[in-house]
Amino acid sequence: MAIAAVTFSAGPGSLAQQERPSPPRPSLQTPEIATRTEPPATPFFYPTNPSMYVPLPKEPSVFDTSQHRIRVVTVVNGLSRPFAMAFLPDGRMLVSERTGQLRVVRNGALDPQPIAGLPKVAARSYQGLMDLALHPKFAENRLLYFTYSKQGPQNNASAIALARGRLEGMELKDVQDLLVTERWIVNTPTLAGRIAFAPDGLLYMAVASPGNEWERAQDPGNHQGKVLRLRDDGTAAPDNPFVGKAGYKPEIFTLGHRNPLGLAVHPETGAIFQNENGPQGGDEINILKPGANYGWPTVSQGRDYSGRYYADHRERPGFEPPFIQWNPSIAISGMVFYTGNRFPKWKGHVFVGSLSYAHLERVPLNEQGEPRSREWILTDLKQRIRDVRQGPDGLLYLLTDHVYGALLRVEPADEPGTTASR
Repeated sequence: MAIAAVTFSAGPGSLAQQERPSPPRPSLQTPEIATRTEPPATPFFYPTNPSMYVPLPKEPSVFDTSQHRIRVVTVVNGLSRPFAMAFLPDGRMLVSERTGQLRVVRNGALDPQPIAGLPKVAARSYQGLMDLALHPKFAENRLLYFTYSKQGPQNNASAIALARGRLEGMELKDVQDLLVTERWIVNTPTLAGRIAFAPDGLLYMAVASPGNEWERAQDPGNHQGKVLRLRDDGTAAPDNPFVGKAGYKPEIFTLGHRNPLGLAVHPETGAIFQNENGPQGGDEINILKPGANYGWPTVSQGRDYSGRYYADHRERPGFEPPFIQWNPSIAISGMVFYTGNRFPKWKGHVFVGSLSYAHLERVPLNEQGEPRSREWILTDLKQRIRDVRQGPDGLLYLLTDHVYGALLRVEPADEPGTTASR
């Protein structure tokens, strides 16, 4: 039975609550997965714990969207709060789990053994092992880049780190931190790090500002609440806008960001698109400009959790307004430009995940690159979408954000069912 997608611009947001203890519950997904428990030393927030689990259908689901009829297949499940994925030249897929494991999907099955050699990860709250990116010359050097929460000098202190290692079989070798962002954060619920290589070989790294010290996003003397522009060894690009400026970290490309959860390169212009969560309202997609200040926490399109309104970008000069904004928030996460041929009517469109409203969202752009209407897809699955990527096969792949996380594949429903892959 086909289920229609919903087309409109936004829906109400929800506040994350502290995780409440609850007994593990069995999964009804297919293939079956074991119930999962987590040690008390790795507390995560309430929306992803076992009591909030919504099982996926036992069979592939078919949906009608405004432009394509699609089929959604569960490739693998049993992932522990997956965050990002990367496609290897040999057909395997890597998936990061915030709990600290790097998993391998091969021929449609999840390898029971994680990749060895990763550093210790501070896995708690919204932190953990996060984004993945292959070096542009991965086929030659086998270098895998990743971001993670590095344990600080105190048990409750951490910082986002950029690291890389050489992938050989099921092991990362020669792992080293390339950049540990400053400064250490203590008792914060908000820290995220996304990375993406640009066509010129430079690496962009989006770093969240800490939830208990938002003002760091406006302080140029640290890396938090910034997007960094780096060479592949983790050092600052020599032509960054603040190189040599007193009081500024040379790695900074832009500042004034809240909680970046998506980073993508425009397939034609090479422009860097970044998205971030706002407070109550004010989720954004930004087009990054050298040296620009995107305003957080001085301005926002959203509202503070205390109830007060922030000044918006029109009221304060000197801040770059968002390219697209959501109000109320959808808790945006992940982002990709679709460039494949399997969904020809979606070519050039932006896809993002929604955590709070549990859907995939399509944002078409017109010939001038301006956003048009928005379409909510997969609302009936009720899955928090953490990441969305395009595979080498031209299909879309999604990660669901849960203690029983899954990897989903979106394929044309008018084609024969795709066999197990990756």
